Amino acid sequence: MRTCYQDFLIRPWTPEDRETAATIIQNVLTEYGVPWLPGETDKDVIEVEAAYLDQGGEFWVIEQQGKLVGTAAYYPSKRGKKAVEIRKMYLLPIARGKGLGKYLLQQLEQTITQRGFQEVWIETASVLKQAVQLYESSGYQAATGVEAARCDRIYVKVLC
Repeated sequence: MRTCYQDFLIRPWTPEDRETAATIIQNVLTEYGVPWLPGETDKDVIEVEAAYLDQGGEFWVIEQQGKLVGTAAYYPSKRGKKAVEIRKMYLLPIARGKGLGKYLLQQLEQTITQRGFQEVWIETASVLKQAVQLYESSGYQAATGVEAARCDRIYVKVLC
């Protein structure tokens, strides 16, 4: 998957992106007072190959003028029938407020649908108000069964 939105390039993660992608996620979490947990919840960012690629998922990075400004990923989930979980959808402040988050979510959903999945699950924290608003305005329904300790919301959407 490789696409552009305004002056942003969305492309597959490469091993060279490991440190920068992890730093982006750590910075956004810190900005919102959410703990960075590289040995637990965020271990998947350090071990992208094992957590995403080897599991049949994808991890994307977002570039602006050659600099990484965001991440997004998904992998198959046992939560539902033909389900995936979207994870690590984070944008630095410079990339926010431009419709990129909505576009990114739409691209994830389109790719997920093309791959034959039918349900999308997302865990998040209430403090990430923009993310909550994006998911709710994009047709995600509140559900139960939060697994990540730092999350207090979970959403599901059935795709056509």
